[in-house]
Amino acid sequence: MGKLQSKIRRRSDLYRASREDGTDNVPVQQVVQYDPAHTDAINCVTTISSDLCASGGSDQVVVVYDWRAGRLCQSFHGHSREVTKVKGVPGTSLIFSASRDKTVLMWDMNSGDGPLKEFCGHELVVNGLAISPDGSRMCTGSRDNSMCLWDIESGECLQKNTISRNLVTHVCWVPGGTSIVQTSEDKTIKVWDSRSWQVTNTFPAKQYIQTHCDVSSNSNYLLSSSNGFGGQGCEATLWDLRQPGCKMVEYRGHLQTTACGIFLPSSHGSPAMVATSSHDCSVKIWDQNTAVCLCTLTLSSAGPLVSLTPCDVSSLICASFNTGLHLLHLSHGAGLDLKEVARF
Repeated sequence: MGKLQSKIRRRSDLYRASREDGTDNVPVQQVVQYDPAHTDAINCVTTISSDLCASGGSDQVVVVYDWRAGRLCQSFHGHSREVTKVKGVPGTSLIFSASRDKTVLMWDMNSGDGPLKEFCGHELVVNGLAISPDGSRMCTGSRDNSMCLWDIESGECLQKNTISRNLVTHVCWVPGGTSIVQTSEDKTIKVWDSRSWQVTNTFPAKQYIQTHCDVSSNSNYLLSSSNGFGGQGCEATLWDLRQPGCKMVEYRGHLQTTACGIFLPSSHGSPAMVATSSHDCSVKIWDQNTAVCLCTLTLSSAGPLVSLTPCDVSSLICASFNTGLHLLHLSHGAGLDLKEVARF
């Protein structure tokens, strides 16, 4: 019968889930395929409401997608090169997008017209984009070694500070505060004061380039992720922002660059958790405090997994180079389980 057995696999069979207790070959669930959000590699994704996410890609387009309904809502065209970062302003219809064309554009989901504003001030690709908690300021960082602070209403650049070798990879605003955290290709993490526009702390340099950062909702912890190859580097690191530079734990297990690491919303009775995505095509969920890997999902056909965003306590979205956006479901049953449920 072996010769007659079909070797054709459905698209939904192109991943495999496993738990760290050794149980493997978890039964494959049907993955719903919705209309694709982009026509090329996706570089970034962020949640902008309880139902909507925004993404940007190599097709130079910013897309708003209803991930619950599996429906493309809007596409914004205006960048002349690929989109590197997207960010929404909570409670508003505004979306900001950074690009390799050296600009940041501001869009209104309630308008079908072009961008409302264009922010020009960097000389190279803009890789960092963050909005202040009150929605009045924007921070951008670039490979030109500079960090800029903008007034969103006027579009004016309020501050610009250039530091040698500070090739910015990501920035995030500390919730409810005046501090901004940024990662860099110089392997360090810097904390900025948005009032003086000066670096107040620089964390000890890691072994490899720091690719991404995220701050916990209580503003106490920072998660950074690392470049690497062959299992060297490739980790995520938890830092205590109350003691800048104090490394708490490292999350090791990815085999290639860890491109993104995020804090997950807490669920009653569950441990605090973080999620990471990697160029090794896997997403891992970790116990935040013990650094134990709780489960792994491998999307073997997706290529590098470059961006993650939490949707709610049981859903997150992952952006990939080859197969679009992936809606993942996290089950909090007898054992934690991560599954792909939809693709768009």
